[in-house]
Amino acid sequence: MTPRLSLTVLVDNSTLTDRYFTAEPALSFLLETDGKKILFDTGYSDVFLRNAEKMQISLLDLDYVVLSHGHLDHTGGLVSLIRLLNEAKIEDQPHNIPELVAHPRCFYPKEKQPLENIGSILSEEEVRRQFVVNLSDKPVWITGDLVFLGEIPRRFPFEAGDLGKRKIVLPDGSREPDHLLDDSALAFRSEEGLVIISGCSHAGICNITEYARETCNEKHVRDIIGGFHLLTPEPKRLEKTGKYLNRLHPGAVYACHCTSLAAKIALADFCPMQEAGVGMKLEW
Repeated sequence: MTPRLSLTVLVDNSTLTDRYFTAEPALSFLLETDGKKILFDTGYSDVFLRNAEKMQISLLDLDYVVLSHGHLDHTGGLVSLIRLLNEAKIEDQPHNIPELVAHPRCFYPKEKQPLENIGSILSEEEVRRQFVVNLSDKPVWITGDLVFLGEIPRRFPFEAGDLGKRKIVLPDGSREPDHLLDDSALAFRSEEGLVIISGCSHAGICNITEYARETCNEKHVRDIIGGFHLLTPEPKRLEKTGKYLNRLHPGAVYACHCTSLAAKIALADFCPMQEAGVGMKLEW
């Protein structure tokens, strides 16, 4: 039997009604499957820790930290997580040092004016001091049914968007257009089909889903949850995204974080859109 997966939303732009947690324009999910605890993104601040504490969830026993990409609204909480683990070490509390999984470009500085760096405030060098680090542009199987997809092939031209309009700083100090090659996602093989778990989908939710189907050798998509990076999309992109999702016949689509209300309304004509927010827990 395939191990079950549970997903708890620790950080999102919204909270569920009558659930009194804190929201911020960022994302963090806690996944549990096959005896492993995986923190997917860390939000912008310490909100993920405060919400987890209120939910009576400990993050001292994480097995993995997986980063969807290097932007500050997904990596900013790393500092708070390091502080939590260091204090546990000082107080001799039981804790794990989780393995951190991300794309090799995750910690490269990323320029977007007026900011010199909208990426992680921690360098790769510092992160390696704090965690066991696995940077890979190839898929990394975290369990037998949960995979970090690595670098996503860009197969749908309509999802190119504004990629390449900003700059990324390479290790030698040179700059090049940032095509956000570090943007990745997770996929889980459930008994009912694939569950796609995205951070921001800069690579395109259709590109991500198609690569997940190929990587997992599974065509049926059960559910999709995460940011779709559809803030001010062109109508043609929305329509093509909607038609792609419609062909998949997913059970539910939880577009959150960086997905505008207008985009959600438009996509609801093509697929079963559902509300998401801090405090939500899903199981497959």
